[in-house]
Amino acid sequence: MLVLYVAVHHINLIRYIFLHQEDNEIPIHLKGGVSDAILIQNNNGSAHVIYELVCAGFPKKKE
Repeated sequence: MLVLYVAVHHINLIRYIFLHQEDNEIPIHLKGGVSDAILIQNNNGSAHVIYELVCAGFPKKKE
């Protein structure tokens, strides 16, 4: 039973490796599909929010 479990995960790992090695003009951070795209959008949105908060916390001096 353990051998079958290991064999299945080994096959999945090989598929995952080949997916990321294909040259299909998709950036590496989006090759995982929709879940990767959502993760990237959330990270970019969070970074933008933090940037705006920092900018708001240090207002420019008026001369």
